[in-house]
Amino acid sequence: MYVHIGNDFIINDEDIVAVFDIDSSSISVKTRNFLNNAEKNKEIVNISTDIPRSFIVCKKNNKNIVYLSQLSSSTIGKRINKNKKGDFIL
Repeated sequence: MYVHIGNDFIINDEDIVAVFDIDSSSISVKTRNFLNNAEKNKEIVNISTDIPRSFIVCKKNNKNIVYLSQLSSSTIGKRINKNKKGDFIL
């Protein structure tokens, strides 16, 4: 199924590895290093028109893609869980 992650952007939920809250997870040095490396490797897609609240790590064709979203990680998580029940969530 597909999940709407903000600004008319939809991704396949099978590609999602993890969803993180930016404020709480970016405290960790490992997370900051991961995001810095993703930026250097041009693996970050900013779909947010506002300050990003979450980031979604996806794996597609053996390549990491990190989406920055203005939606909260809990909202995206709820949409993923509803999709598992067979609903399409906007």
